[in-house]
Amino acid sequence: MTTGRNPPGRAQRVRAGPGAEGQRLDNFLLHELAGVPRSRVYRLLRRGEVRVNGKRKKPDYRLAASDEVRLPPVRDLPSGESGPRRVPAALLAAVKDAIVHEDPRLLVLNKPAGLAVHGGSGLAFGVIEALRALRPDEPLELAHRLDRDTSGCLLVARKRSALRALHALLREGSVEKHYATLVAGRWRLGRRTIDAPVLTNTRQGGERVVRVHRAGKIAVSIFTPREHFRDLATRMDVAIHTGRTHQIRVHAAFAGHPVAGDDKYGDRECNARLRAFGLRRMFLHAASVSFNWPGTGETFRIEAPLPTDLARLLDELPSRERAQE
Repeated sequence: MTTGRNPPGRAQRVRAGPGAEGQRLDNFLLHELAGVPRSRVYRLLRRGEVRVNGKRKKPDYRLAASDEVRLPPVRDLPSGESGPRRVPAALLAAVKDAIVHEDPRLLVLNKPAGLAVHGGSGLAFGVIEALRALRPDEPLELAHRLDRDTSGCLLVARKRSALRALHALLREGSVEKHYATLVAGRWRLGRRTIDAPVLTNTRQGGERVVRVHRAGKIAVSIFTPREHFRDLATRMDVAIHTGRTHQIRVHAAFAGHPVAGDDKYGDRECNARLRAFGLRRMFLHAASVSFNWPGTGETFRIEAPLPTDLARLLDELPSRERAQE
């Protein structure tokens, strides 16, 4: 498998190789055509300028090791389209500092809030683009995703075999993820499992809005109250085995206690009151991830401590009172 940009004016044909087996075609291209804007890569696919074994393929096509991929020349970009840009140094430093675990199969980041996991929707770069710039010789892939405004544990596979294993575990619901969150109001429901399907709609402009709907995908969240702050808010632990878009945020709102600081599904009045205590973003943090590796049964568990800004907020809130489950 080759890496880097194509020579100008000349197409290349590259063999996917064993390291790319099972990888999505779009992700393969984003790595091979390093520095080319994401929008440009998808345009090449739509126009059929990328071929696999001489045929057009969709972005989600899964490569075989024997596949031959035609990479078109990409130096001369269409008029008005900006050329390749370097990942900003500040983003590279932030992502490098966020790595909290590394082994032969995985990188784990304690992702800061405000960083997107990948480029798109007006962003040229995200965490994965920065990681690939830092480690250009590794076939790094996101094992899952976090919302831009959510902090915490983010798993990145360093090997294709690790990515396949993690995706299988996620499909089976065998990865346990715990989130720390603060919700509006005094939670009086005890430990509550919310089993409510969620449906994603896309509004004009590409905004995603999710709601509970019987036609949606299965989504299960287990809410456990930890601390009350009078009737203003409740600190919760939320365990999920499904990873639907905005799942916790939608289930919390469905229960009548939206996530604090959530501008899309939240309680404006409560958010305004919490801002007076220092809340500046959505209070949702991926606190831990655990699973057993297939084959060996080896247990993997990683924790990410609550960020300083969220911990400080809890200290500022009135009358901390331990909750009864």
